[in-house]
Amino acid sequence: MSKTVTIRLSEETHRLFKTYAKGDNRSLSNFIETAALRYVQEHQYVDDAEMAEISADKDLQDSLAKAHQDAKKRKGRLVG
Repeated sequence: MSKTVTIRLSEETHRLFKTYAKGDNRSLSNFIETAALRYVQEHQYVDDAEMAEISADKDLQDSLAKAHQDAKKRKGRLVG
């Protein structure tokens, strides 16, 4: 179910968003939602080059495997 969110925008930001929304044939609300989702998707995940580097790092992979085994055995402590 959709949720309603209220945000406060400066006149300049509102005008800019409205212009981009119109150019993209979207409502202002849909433009803001789409832009926010794109931002999260681009910043939440590791890109292919980073993942290749992580996968190729044998020391890191070994450390992650050991940590995973320790966690399964409930060995160690949570540091927050």
